[in-house]
Amino acid sequence: MSLAVKGKIQQILKPQSGTSQAGKEWNKQEFVIETEEQYPRKVCFTLFGEKTSLINGLSVGDEVEVSFNLESREYNGRWFHNVNAWKIDKPSMGNISEPPPEFSAGDIPPEPAEDAASDLPF
Repeated sequence: MSLAVKGKIQQILKPQSGTSQAGKEWNKQEFVIETEEQYPRKVCFTLFGEKTSLINGLSVGDEVEVSFNLESREYNGRWFHNVNAWKIDKPSMGNISEPPPEFSAGDIPPEPAEDAASDLPF
């Protein structure tokens, strides 16, 4: 299941790393965004392995769109949930803040000559 949500970064948590019982190195980075809906929600996302580099260059207050997967797993009769981010897009703010170009009478193309209009088949 792949989902996406837009919001503003509220917090970037410290990276974590360690070694699994199998002896493999792991690292993760978590961050929190707040959605911009009528009733805003805070969501904590997790980045694993090489995906931790996706947060580089971003800071608190940045508008982002996060693509993520939901995952649940059972351990000793209890269920645990992960919200795993796999892509972070930062919308281009330049396009939003620039007004459209001014319109002038010179932008209107000239009317075709009368003999050119008579070449039309309808």
